[in-house]
Order: sequence, then C-alpha cells, then structure tokens
Amino acid sequence: MKVGDRVEISRVFDEAALKGFEALTGVKLAHVPEPLIAGMISYLLGVKLPGPGTNYLKQELRYAGKAMPGEALTASVEITRLRPEKHLVDLRALCVNAAGEVICEGRSLVLARDVGA
Repeated sequence: MKVGDRVEISRVFDEAALKGFEALTGVKLAHVPEPLIAGMISYLLGVKLPGPGTNYLKQELRYAGKAMPGEALTASVEITRLRPEKHLVDLRALCVNAAGEVICEGRSLVLARDVGA
C-alpha cells in the first residue's frame, strides 16, 4: 500500500434493490438510500483496499446529492496517509453519478494489516 493507491466500483441500484430495502425498513423510497451508497465504500475497504482484515475506526460521509434508481454510481477510496507504526490508513471516499456529480464524499480511518511505509 502507498499514498495515492485507489480502487473503485460501479453499481446501479434498480427498483428491485430499493424494494428489498423498503421491505427491510418499512420506508417508501424515492431515491437510493444513503446506507446502500455507504455499503459500496464499505465493500471497497473490506475487500479491495486495504482489504481483508480491515477494521473501521472512523468514517465521515457528507451527502451532497440524491442518487436515483437506475442511475450508475461509482464509489472510490484513495489512500491519503499511512501510519505504519500504528497500522493506520487514512482514505478519501467518494461516490459520483454518471454525470460526475458528487453524491457523497468523506474520509475513513481504518486499522489494517501490512501497512507500508
């Protein structure tokens, strides 16, 4: 791992995905709920970068827009700081729609194995 390493994932949440979320929460939705968007970022941290064994210490996301059903979303995380002596990784988190409009952005602080210098 090094500062600047970045991964991303794209996903479309269709009406079926929203109906599943509605069934769990009992809330009728007009847009993609924030927890589904945050889940894309969680997936990246836990599976891609830093990957398996990652533990959340802190996450802060600010939602700047609404994502609509059927809209392509791309979430990414990028390493902004490494603290190998403490096994800490700071990452920027971002989710944009197909037009490049920011849906959410923020940062995550995680505890990870094999933190490089």
